[in-house]
Amino acid sequence: MAAVERTSAQTSGASPDDAGAEDSSGDIGSRLRVVRQIYGLTQRELARRANVTNGAISLIEQNRVSPSISSLKKILDGIPLSLADFFTLDFSPSENVFFNAGELTEIAFGPTISLRMVGRSVKGRALQMLHETYQPGADTGEAMLRHGGEECGIVTHGTLIVTVGAQERTLTPGDAYYFRSDIPHRFRNPGPGPCTLVSANSPPSF
Repeated sequence: MAAVERTSAQTSGASPDDAGAEDSSGDIGSRLRVVRQIYGLTQRELARRANVTNGAISLIEQNRVSPSISSLKKILDGIPLSLADFFTLDFSPSENVFFNAGELTEIAFGPTISLRMVGRSVKGRALQMLHETYQPGADTGEAMLRHGGEECGIVTHGTLIVTVGAQERTLTPGDAYYFRSDIPHRFRNPGPGPCTLVSANSPPSF
């Protein structure tokens, strides 16, 4: 097992709980835990890869022991991740991650079609996700839509007729579609009630 050094909290007689109380993104224990979870590794699996004991990983993540540079490098080799990357990677999201229902941006096409967009303010979006509502009789128009990218969606309520090129299908809740957006396409709600679906396309079309 790799050698580990006792923290000053332990050598000075402080309790283990006190030693592990501080939990900041800059400390080694918290950072190791985040990195391990990002790579989808359990403590047991990381310990096996690094040829150390389970307990060593657990104690480090709790900040109850402080690993030497060589010990930490040995553990990181089991991921694998360099010491430089371990200390410089920024795990904080640069943009908002969560959005309340009222924060979705609504794009309305008249009174019959509503598209509520997730994360419109996020810079450099590569993906566009929408919560779409088509009122009875709503139609994107006889002039077929066409743009670059790919799109997909799944109907959550009601009925939707989707036309893609020469193909047409009536979709009901649970049914889905996926196609290249440069193929002419059209959406219509033939039902007596609203139709809702969740869709995504990449790159964003608006």
